[in-house]
Amino acid sequence: MAEKRLVPKTEFAKSVERALKRAYRAACKTAKMHGTPVVEWIDGKVVLVKP
Repeated sequence: MAEKRLVPKTEFAKSVERALKRAYRAACKTAKMHGTPVVEWIDGKVVLVKP
């Protein structure tokens, strides 16, 4: 098996990651308020997850 190289994250990549995490938390909060599941990609499958 080939080794994975770890590439250092740029400031832009770090800010994108923070924004995605913030958006996920907001989506979970909204879904919880309305009693609907959140759609996630887990192990190559689309899964509905109750927040």
